[in-house]
Amino acid sequence: MEHKKIEWCMAVCLLLGAFFLFACGSRGMKSRGDEQESRPEHTQTEQSGTLDETRDVQTTGWKVVLDAGHGAADSGKEGVNKALEKDINLSIVFFLRDRLQQKGIEVKLTRESDDPLYTSSDSNKKMADMKRRIEIIEAYQPHLVVSIHQNSYPDASVKGPQVFYYTGSPGGEKLANEIQSSFDFAVGAENNTRKAKANADYYLLLHTPSVCVIAECGFLSNPQEANLLVTEEYQKKMADALAEGIARYLEKECAE
Repeated sequence: MEHKKIEWCMAVCLLLGAFFLFACGSRGMKSRGDEQESRPEHTQTEQSGTLDETRDVQTTGWKVVLDAGHGAADSGKEGVNKALEKDINLSIVFFLRDRLQQKGIEVKLTRESDDPLYTSSDSNKKMADMKRRIEIIEAYQPHLVVSIHQNSYPDASVKGPQVFYYTGSPGGEKLANEIQSSFDFAVGAENNTRKAKANADYYLLLHTPSVCVIAECGFLSNPQEANLLVTEEYQKKMADALAEGIARYLEKECAE
């Protein structure tokens, strides 16, 4: 009888021990589960902080209008390699827009495609096109305007980028000189003897209310330069030079 009592006590102890181990294991599993469920919330908090920091980045507040010269039926100059000026202008403008936006500068384009800025009912389509560009500029009220073009000359040996500004415009002259300096650095001063030049006849320079320059990025009449101007690498080089010149002008002349 005594032997059976001992066996019964041992059985009860074993059952109690098994129950205790099971209860502890369940609580351990629940704790690990709770920890796993909390991890996504912790990750979201970290990600939200990063996004908040990105949103807190302040832009300069500077506004620039980029004008891709010509377009639609008006192709501009035709290169010795048959490249059309209007296409090169727009391509450089797109690269330049990206560069300026990376610097925190707000950008407006007068055209973003080859669609005409005039209507079919306009009797003088070229004039209607130019007036529409001026309207876009006036509505945006930018700190400055840069119109992108390509040059041409009967002498095929003539080459090099050059910037024009309105005669009597101090701001235009300063902007032109900044961009001209950047152009010279980009192509090598020894390869470009051209200087920023005043002009009183170009319609855009004459009628734009903001500081405005016309940047001729090269000569399509020069075989070497024409072949460079159709490459993405050279277009980006011109865009980089333009962006640096624009940024330097804004920092010097438009900083509060």
